[in-house]
Amino acid sequence: MPSRRPYQNQQHPHIGPWTEPLHRPLTYLKRAGKAGSYPLRGIWFFLCNREFWPLFMSRILPLSLISFLVYFVLFTFTFLPQYAFLAIFHGWGAWVNAVVLVLGEGLVIIQGLFEGFFVDECRVDVFDYLLAIVRVTDINQAALIKLGHKDLIAPQRILFLDAPNPVRMLGKPTTDAVYTPWSIIQIVELIVFLPLNFVPVVGTPAFIIITGTRLGKLAHYRWFQLKGYSKVEQKKALRDRAWEYVWFGTVAMILELVPVLSLFFLLTTTAGAAQWTAEIEDEVRTSDGNVQNGQNGYRGQIGHNEQEQYDDHHPDAPPPPYTDDLV
Repeated sequence: MPSRRPYQNQQHPHIGPWTEPLHRPLTYLKRAGKAGSYPLRGIWFFLCNREFWPLFMSRILPLSLISFLVYFVLFTFTFLPQYAFLAIFHGWGAWVNAVVLVLGEGLVIIQGLFEGFFVDECRVDVFDYLLAIVRVTDINQAALIKLGHKDLIAPQRILFLDAPNPVRMLGKPTTDAVYTPWSIIQIVELIVFLPLNFVPVVGTPAFIIITGTRLGKLAHYRWFQLKGYSKVEQKKALRDRAWEYVWFGTVAMILELVPVLSLFFLLTTTAGAAQWTAEIEDEVRTSDGNVQNGQNGYRGQIGHNEQEQYDDHHPDAPPPPYTDDLV
């Protein structure tokens, strides 16, 4: 039975007096880099696993065409007026803000009309498939390690363990299966923060990071479902990894702003979220196993000491072995 305990970062490396001032910022930088790499790992996973492609192709082609049409209309009719207005405040750099502004407007339309209704079911399949049969690249050993977590998926959906390939292993969900809940609040937030692109220099990065932070917090919504977390447990898990979610979501947001390929990157980011989940699960289970082994060893030592005390003090205990100290 997998642990329900929310994962916490528990890295406490030995630090000396010379490295202590840099330890905290370097740790935050390392955590940000690792979290931000998962959306990119999802792309690599897709390219390396052909059996994974059918999950994408069934939805990607028609939705990519729709995405192309949306951005074509927006860039044709709205880019130049917005660029002209932004040039008053930004000068030569106005085109960057104008591009991001139009991409953000397109993202609002795509998310509001298509993403929640046509892609979420596919994202659930991608996440569940990877969590059950996931391969994570270990850079240190340059090897692919299989990290299966079928025990998380099995209570929530039918699994055909004798299927010819892992994709066909997935049956229909036995409970409500949602990767990210469709929310009008999320759409409104995108609209509210779009004007940040009018702010020179810092406006566009602020828009991406702020909206990406919310996107990152939704990356593990399906995992929380599978674990059966209560709202309190979900909040604790989100709080424990708040810094990681900022940078996972920021990278994911940048990928989603890519025209036409945004829906493709939406699914590869889901693959990256599943890889992240698998690593967290393994870390938690390894930690729990070490604690259990330590407790068993402690109990064994106590039992051994109690037996020694029994042998020393019990009236029916045999005498100690004979030794001749004079020889």
